[in-house]
Amino acid sequence: MYKRTHNCGEIRSSNIGSSVILNGWVNKVRLHGQIIFIDLRDRYGKTQIVFDIDEYKGDFEKIKKISMEDVLSINGLVRSRVKSAINPNLETGNIEVLVSEFILLNEASPLPFMLSDRKNAEEDLRLKYRYLELRMEELQHNILIRHHAYQVTRSFLSKNSFIEIETPVLMKSTPEGARDYLVPSRIQKGKFYALPQSPQIYKQILMISGYDRYFQIVKCFRDEDLRADRQPEFTQIDIEMSFVDEQEIFEYMEGLTKHIFKEVAQIDLPKSFPKLTYQEAMETYGSDKPDIRYDLKLINLKEFTDASDFNAFSSVETVKGIIVKEGAKYSRKVIDQFTDLVKKHKAKGLAWMKLQSGGFEGGISKFFSEELQKKIISELQMINSDILFLIGDDLKIVLNALGHLRKSIADKENLIDKTKYAPVWITEFPMFEFNPEQNRFFAMHHPFTAPREEDINLLDTDPSESLSRGYDLTMNGYEIAGGSIRIHNPKIQEKIFSLLGLSQEDAIEKFGFLVEALSYGAPPHGGIAFGFDRLVMLLAGTENIRDVIAFPKTTSATSLMDESPSSVSDSQLEELGIKINKTKK
Repeated sequence: MYKRTHNCGEIRSSNIGSSVILNGWVNKVRLHGQIIFIDLRDRYGKTQIVFDIDEYKGDFEKIKKISMEDVLSINGLVRSRVKSAINPNLETGNIEVLVSEFILLNEASPLPFMLSDRKNAEEDLRLKYRYLELRMEELQHNILIRHHAYQVTRSFLSKNSFIEIETPVLMKSTPEGARDYLVPSRIQKGKFYALPQSPQIYKQILMISGYDRYFQIVKCFRDEDLRADRQPEFTQIDIEMSFVDEQEIFEYMEGLTKHIFKEVAQIDLPKSFPKLTYQEAMETYGSDKPDIRYDLKLINLKEFTDASDFNAFSSVETVKGIIVKEGAKYSRKVIDQFTDLVKKHKAKGLAWMKLQSGGFEGGISKFFSEELQKKIISELQMINSDILFLIGDDLKIVLNALGHLRKSIADKENLIDKTKYAPVWITEFPMFEFNPEQNRFFAMHHPFTAPREEDINLLDTDPSESLSRGYDLTMNGYEIAGGSIRIHNPKIQEKIFSLLGLSQEDAIEKFGFLVEALSYGAPPHGGIAFGFDRLVMLLAGTENIRDVIAFPKTTSATSLMDESPSSVSDSQLEELGIKINKTKK
């Protein structure tokens, strides 16, 4: 191998006449009789190299055997391209390198898919050969964005007096929410560590220890069902602060978010981020992570349907809807597709009325008197060619179904400005969610989230009505960060454990060390965790989180490249004191 003097992306017209050495992969081969053109690629870019039979002193037949993804080391002279061959889309497009000698460092086997045609290769095939996919320009671009985001995050937080502290990867299992990934102990057979779902408890203990500003870019693990924007192992920007309230956390985190987007992607975010309460977000957008880049808000319609003859909605808790401008153009086929969508989200159906010639037509319009129609049109400020969609059901079902319908309509009507980034804080989440199947409360955020001061008494009287000091930062329909002001009073923490159905013995077993730590002078504190993978996904302009992770898992939590998870030998299991009960098929 020749020792390279330049990378494949840095040679310019100023280098004309110079001898250079390049190392890289063959990106493209073009045979033109006695002249062979090759695009040589590394992670920095591409350079056209030229083998000319009249200039090359070696065996020209060997050059004809060079193929895609072969690894070459070349020595040659930089020269100008002929005017007709200049490539304005390539940074090195004004020059080429006339090769005088080369070494074939490694010959590539026939490729399982074309690296230049990522979209037409099945994702499972690409994941199996991830090391090939990672050579692609798009993936390399994404990984560089990720690297840059790491750097600017550390820089911003360090300049603002945050200390980076590592917390344990092998920890006590404290499942409350998602399932833990368990790690058996060889030394203490029958006992297990857990991989951290979050460093939550450790960072709170760091606050108790006096480290008032902590951060960590940390790997976390959750054994839960996967989707496009979720992985079993993921990365967080984990942050905690002492002696703060929500507003101070918001200011610092807005500063961090704006810094990342500006430095990494040259995107200017708003000077300050808007805020919506959880209730406002759900009632207005049907989602606690609303995409506010487009309007299309949910409307209360119960008073109108109660005044109509449409009895199907008379006994339901909630009737809400969406007005779609010029939606009267929708065919019955399109409306049926929307209906199928809301039914997937437990709605019984989708009612509708089209506004034509000053009155409603089609759907359920016949159940509305002329006078009532005029009132609806006036109060909702509808115009001809609009369509009104309605759903009536329990509040939760209505909001969820309309939230998904809203997004589907926005996609269909191209209402989303893909160049826009719209962050919004969601605040005042309920403290608890009630699961009727298990007949118990679950924490909406996590069990360490503090209730609002004014709601502390509700913990004894009506905990379902209590609101928390939890908050999420959302952007373009994604949750990019979540956090809260924490409980620093051990008595309130014990109360929350009790409401979550943990006996005193269970609470002590799982979290006793934290409750004890809180009793030794815990300061008021709060924090947040950014989903780093999701953040990079937005910066990279992709909608699949696997596009910004070097070695992701599939939706079945498997790695197709190295075939993990895998079986282990009986001797390994015996050493760990584990016996597997194999079920009969």
